[in-house]
Amino acid sequence: MKISTEKLISIYEKMFRIRAFEEKVGELFAKGKLAGFVHCYVGEEAVAVGVCQNLDDKDYITSTHRGHGHLIAKGGITKYMMAELYGKSTGYCKGKGGSMHIADASKGILGANGIVGAGFPIATGAGLSFKYQKTDQVAVCFFGDGASNRGTFHESLNLASIWDLPVVYVCENNMYGEFTPQSRHQKINNISDRAASYGITGVSVDGNDIFAVYEAASLAIDKARKGGGPTLLECKTYRYRGHFEGDPQEYRTKEEIEDWRRKDPIIKLKKHLLENKICDETKINKLEENINKEILEAVEFAEESPNPKPEEALENVYTDIIEEARK
Repeated sequence: MKISTEKLISIYEKMFRIRAFEEKVGELFAKGKLAGFVHCYVGEEAVAVGVCQNLDDKDYITSTHRGHGHLIAKGGITKYMMAELYGKSTGYCKGKGGSMHIADASKGILGANGIVGAGFPIATGAGLSFKYQKTDQVAVCFFGDGASNRGTFHESLNLASIWDLPVVYVCENNMYGEFTPQSRHQKINNISDRAASYGITGVSVDGNDIFAVYEAASLAIDKARKGGGPTLLECKTYRYRGHFEGDPQEYRTKEEIEDWRRKDPIIKLKKHLLENKICDETKINKLEENINKEILEAVEFAEESPNPKPEEALENVYTDIIEEARK
C-alpha cells in the first residue's frame, strides 16, 4: 500500500513525539515529579500511529493503562497531557485522572483505563451507537495480550460479531502480561486465532513495521466503515521499559531487550526516509529538535499550572462533563 510523502513524514513526527514524551515522563517519574504509577509506551509507537493515521476525529478509540501513545497518535496535545500527569487543573481531566485516565471527546478519545480489559465494552458500545445512528464512524479498541484472557474480550467480540459492529480490536502483543510471558498464560501463539471463534477476520502483523500496521489497519478500518463488521488485529511488538516505571524487570534478560531494540520501529522508519530520499538528515533533525522543544515546553506548562481547588472535587465527574463536551 503506497503512503504519500506527506503522510510518511507525519507518521515519523508522531512516532518521535510519542518517544520523546515517554522518555521525558520516565525521567520525571524517576525524579519524583509525578505521582501514581506510570506505564511507558516506548518501543510500541508504530502500532498507535499506524492505526490512528487511518482514523478521523469523528472516529473513537479506547485506550489502556499504557495509553500515552494512543492519545498522541489520535491528536492529543502534549502540554495538556503533561499537565494531567502532574495532576494540574490545566490537564485534560483537570488533574483528576492522571496517567491512566486521560480522555478528550473532541478528538474521539473515549479515555485510557486503569482496569485491564475495560476498553472492550466501551468500544463495542460506541460501535453499536454508530450502527444505530447509521453513521460511517469506526471505533478502535487498543488492548494488550493479557487482556485477551478477560471475559470482557470474549463478550465484546461475540456481540460485535453478531451485530456486525464497526469495531477494530487492536491487540498490542508485547509478549508479556505484566510480568508473565505469553507462553505461560496462553496455549496459542497468535491472539488473532481467537477471531475464528466468533466468525470474524483475524490478522497478525509485525507491530514494529509501520507499513505492515498501517496497511492492516487501513483494510480493517475500511471494512468496518463500509459495514463489513469487526476485525481482530494483532500487532506483535515489545516495550523496552518495564511494565511500570520502577519495575526491576527480573522476568526478562538484557539480551532479549537489546535484541528487540535492534528492531526499533522509529530507527527503521528513519532509515527508510533517508534511503528513499523522502526526507534529508537536516529536515529530520529540525523536526526532532522542534518536538524535543515542545516536550520541554509541555513540562514548563505543567509545572507552572495551578493545582485543582478542593471545592472543585466533584466538578466534571457526572453529567456536567458530558454537557461540557457537547459545547
